[in-house]
Amino acid sequence: MIAGLCSCTVIFMKVIEHIDKSRESLFSYEIVPPARGRSVKDIIEVVEKLAPLNPSWIDVTSHSSVANFNEKEDGTIQRRVLKKRPGTLGICGIIQNRFKIDTVAHILCLGFTREETEDALIELGFLGIHNLLALRGDSLNYQKEIRRDRTKNEYASDLVVQVKDMGAGKFLDELDACESLDFGIGVAGYPEKHLEAASLKLDIMNLKKKVEAGADYIVTQMFFDNAKYFEFVKSCRDAGITVPIVPGLKILRSAAQLKTLPKVFNIDLPDALVEEVTATPSHAAEIGKRWAKKQVEELLNAKVPSAHFYVLNDADMVSEVVRSFR
Repeated sequence: MIAGLCSCTVIFMKVIEHIDKSRESLFSYEIVPPARGRSVKDIIEVVEKLAPLNPSWIDVTSHSSVANFNEKEDGTIQRRVLKKRPGTLGICGIIQNRFKIDTVAHILCLGFTREETEDALIELGFLGIHNLLALRGDSLNYQKEIRRDRTKNEYASDLVVQVKDMGAGKFLDELDACESLDFGIGVAGYPEKHLEAASLKLDIMNLKKKVEAGADYIVTQMFFDNAKYFEFVKSCRDAGITVPIVPGLKILRSAAQLKTLPKVFNIDLPDALVEEVTATPSHAAEIGKRWAKKQVEELLNAKVPSAHFYVLNDADMVSEVVRSFR
């Protein structure tokens, strides 16, 4: 039987509670909703592979709508705005209620009004989900018009404030006898600096604002050099940030990712890793797994809160690496 599918009573917890109650480093994962038009069974198959690893929690990413432009037969251009990867809230509900695994929903500022965010948080509350990652999100490829009776969060720190307000029973409209929605809140950190930040020091100051607004923990962007994570943690501590900082990890699976990962995620790859993969590109997956195991071993020895894997819906390599530490 897959772990988590028993009929016993399961006590769901916030991420910070998992971290605080554990005497050793945990393992957690992040997955991506299927592309528009694909079946939810795609994501179920991924979770079925992760479930036997006893995840402490699983993140589900969220994506803003994007504008697509299509030329019609008469030569006119049609503009359509749609989500390429819908279903974050529903997938969170399936994972938590079917697999009995705590789930973290990603909530974005860009592309959503505060009113839409409030509705999403209410839906999460109905589903019994009490963890979220508050993110600004990627820049939109279109200008979303905001009605005069709607508002928006500019930054992740603003989003954290809204979530904390709802935890105090404070909604956007004055309502009688509102029940509070008490969420555990994570935010993102960037060991190699966010691409829009002028400097790493300024980036950490902005991160501190998110923590001071009420975030419980930080999860980092992926990195392949542990030294950068340890330096980032030290810089955060020196700046007065005391919450747990969870390292984000990705397993390199192909030589092509030597180009795509730095471009998409604005990260650097260590020379030693690049040289080894370049020398034997057909062995990239095996090299990637060995590199990840070395990273995880060092991080576990340093007693990090959790080794958090960016699965991107390919759970087989992640499962192999994690099982080597069980």
